[in-house]
Amino acid sequence: MAGELTLSPVMSDALVILGSAGIVIPVFARFRITPIIGFILIGILVGPFGLGSMVDQAPWLRHITISEPDHLTPFADFGIILLLFAIGLELSFNRLWQLRKLVFGLGSLELLIIGSISAGFFGYYSGMDSTAALALGFALAFSSTAIVLPISGTRSPVGRAALSMLLFEDIMIVPIIFILGALAPNAQGGGMSSLTDTLIQGGIVILVLLVVGRFALPRLFSQAARTKSPELFLAASLLVVIGASLATAATGLSPIVGALIAGLLIAETEYHSEVETIMEPFKGLALGVFLITIGMSIDLRAIWADIGTIMSAVVGVLVFKAIITGTLLKLMGARRSTAAETGVLMASPSETTLIVLAAATSALVIDAETAQFWQIVTAIGLTVTPLLAKLGRVIARRVEAVPELPEEDHDEARTIIIGGGRVGRLIADMMVAHAQPYVILDSDPDLIDRAKRDGYRATFGDAARGDALTRLGIEKAPALVLTMDEPVLAQRLVGKLRAEHPDLLIVARARDTDHAAALYRAGASHAVPENLESSLQLSEAVLVDIGVAMGPVIASIHAKRDEYREKLEVEGGLSEKPKLRTS
Repeated sequence: MAGELTLSPVMSDALVILGSAGIVIPVFARFRITPIIGFILIGILVGPFGLGSMVDQAPWLRHITISEPDHLTPFADFGIILLLFAIGLELSFNRLWQLRKLVFGLGSLELLIIGSISAGFFGYYSGMDSTAALALGFALAFSSTAIVLPISGTRSPVGRAALSMLLFEDIMIVPIIFILGALAPNAQGGGMSSLTDTLIQGGIVILVLLVVGRFALPRLFSQAARTKSPELFLAASLLVVIGASLATAATGLSPIVGALIAGLLIAETEYHSEVETIMEPFKGLALGVFLITIGMSIDLRAIWADIGTIMSAVVGVLVFKAIITGTLLKLMGARRSTAAETGVLMASPSETTLIVLAAATSALVIDAETAQFWQIVTAIGLTVTPLLAKLGRVIARRVEAVPELPEEDHDEARTIIIGGGRVGRLIADMMVAHAQPYVILDSDPDLIDRAKRDGYRATFGDAARGDALTRLGIEKAPALVLTMDEPVLAQRLVGKLRAEHPDLLIVARARDTDHAAALYRAGASHAVPENLESSLQLSEAVLVDIGVAMGPVIASIHAKRDEYREKLEVEGGLSEKPKLRTS
């Protein structure tokens, strides 16, 4: 019939996904529930074990169900790639280097201990042969990068610990799969040599990406920026992340390694904020597709038929992993609250568990029935991860309670101090001395806990996200003070705040005069270079104490400060001399 619309299965699935996103995100945001649960529930509902199983009886359901679940797999994989790319954008090579001990210390211990003990348990109590027990034990040792990091972030103590363990797990995916292939009953004996070839080729590709990216990416994004075309900027971003992922995948490494490297390289350029902003919607939607595929793998009828065994397995895995991870963190010096929260958050299996189980099944290491059982356990574990995050926060507050402070007047105009370290606390002390209201904001829950115990007005939140500052009344704030010792983050934040609040007084801590110039260019009202002011104060102390008159000393200090003002004006490309306030 003329005018009749016939949708292809791909188009129909796309409409279901987009419609689901349009429902899940606002509804769950309204009730302050993570949309992760919503996407998984949608997957259960529209998947082959939900309404999809009723299409033969009610053909109209075809339009609101996923007809070809396997077709979504590439999009789900792309969601994980974009997630690792976004994580790379938030990091830097310096920060990654600082995490090396946690990655290869805590990360390796967590994976090896959980995998080994689990393998021993399955081999002894379940009667599995050693290869199958190793495969299953290490598969369950993985935790979900795709779900954990969006919940924990990467800057809090919990986020740093989770990121370190997850990075090591991502590195170990390929070696574990190769080893399983080498140990398989039908292995031809070339597994370890193939692993060596893969690692050598992968190392060469990573080195090439690092060298070429250092020189090529700034030029690429500079040209894209000159066109003032968002479409070209988006195309350049996708070209980089997909190209880097394909390069590492071609050598046998995981594509997420390439995505992480691409993010780290772009994070070192001045275009990282634009790339992060433009890629955010794609990352969220693609990650939603991944979560929907997880939901579609859950067969509620199969779970109900074996509910006792399955739930016992789920609880056993969660409790065992939480205890081991929490204990390791505590032994490595983490606070009890951090260890408890991280252990519970990292307790569920991972999307990588499904990959390892599939590889072990295809290699005839694990039989199909056993793999299917543990796939169901993994899917349930992924589904309850957001609930585990809430449970972890509750347990953390119980093991290290924070005393309650008197209720604050949230309508009061108050100075917002970003950073609860020694500098932020000193500023807060001066605010109290002059009867000025303030509040400290920090994304480190340990710092906030300590500040509250010591009587400071402090609250948890990420200043990089506008909702945290809006909640604290930034529209009425007389000033905002940035005290964090992270130059790149401070510069990004100043630029963002100046764009959103043109009249806000922004006072920022600078590491040195070069950093102060960058902060002024970004829009800071005042930038205080700590090395300059500390040097001037040291000079004043020594000159006065060795007998030089106070007057000439003060005059020379003012002259030196004015000299640096001129230097900042010239080197920073500023239109006028900045004010250098004494600290």
